Amino acid sequence: MPRHLANLLLLLAGAIWGAGFVAQSTAMDSIGPLLFVGLRFLVAAIVLAPFAWRESRAAGRPVSPAHLGGFALVGLALFLAMALQQFGLTITNVTNSGFLTGLYVVFVPFITLLVLGQKPHPVIWPAVLMTFVGIWMLAGGSLGDLNAGDLLTIGCAFMYAVQVILVGRYVGPSGRPLTLSFVQFALAAILGLGAGLATEPLDLASLGGALPEILYAGVVATGLAFTLQVIGQRYTTAPQAAIFLSTESLFAALFAALLLGEQVPPLGYAGGLLIFAAILLAELGPMLRRRPAG
Repeated sequence: MPRHLANLLLLLAGAIWGAGFVAQSTAMDSIGPLLFVGLRFLVAAIVLAPFAWRESRAAGRPVSPAHLGGFALVGLALFLAMALQQFGLTITNVTNSGFLTGLYVVFVPFITLLVLGQKPHPVIWPAVLMTFVGIWMLAGGSLGDLNAGDLLTIGCAFMYAVQVILVGRYVGPSGRPLTLSFVQFALAAILGLGAGLATEPLDLASLGGALPEILYAGVVATGLAFTLQVIGQRYTTAPQAAIFLSTESLFAALFAALLLGEQVPPLGYAGGLLIFAAILLAELGPMLRRRPAG
């Protein structure tokens, strides 16, 4: 797959996740955060199971234990990120949650460099800076006054950065993007349901009230969008993937304004343009810097 098409898949995933913030927030009116996390990933795992099974049949061999262990690490990072984000949404609003979750675009290159010793393409650094400033502008320049929900969401952003890096590390060598997605969804479902059933109340009326949000989050925002992420990351780098996926903050603000009446400050529009400029730089910069062969 050409790199620009892979990045388009990642951009689509960001848009779907942006709409998912609204579903995650309204679901909390009926159900606890851990149960919501577990149920959305259970739905996603069920939807993806036949596709992962067909992928395994086509491969003709089982997944190696090393790759399976890597898939489990991806699932653990995903669960921790989603749980922190969901708890954060009980305190902060959808717009702030979308903005702060997008900070993982800042964490990814630094973790990649400090932990893996891999230097990103030089053009990624100004794109990261532009993205960070764009997110700050989208928030109206008021990130200095953070509440507990905001701090939980920053922790979520860090864990998302770890998840993005782990996906990039294991999806290519394994050649099993759908199997990776299924394993991470299934593990997150087990962890979420186990913790949720032990600590949160559940009844049929509450489950029915949150069912539309669970289905959207499970089928579209999880099953489809995370699979788009895994497929797209086979053909691009983790830092570039993080920048494209970070557009979820822009889409979260848009859907929050349209569906929940949350307001984007005037400075936010300039921030949105800056994020898209960062996307163009990440996409076109490496191509412009290439030199013809001697």
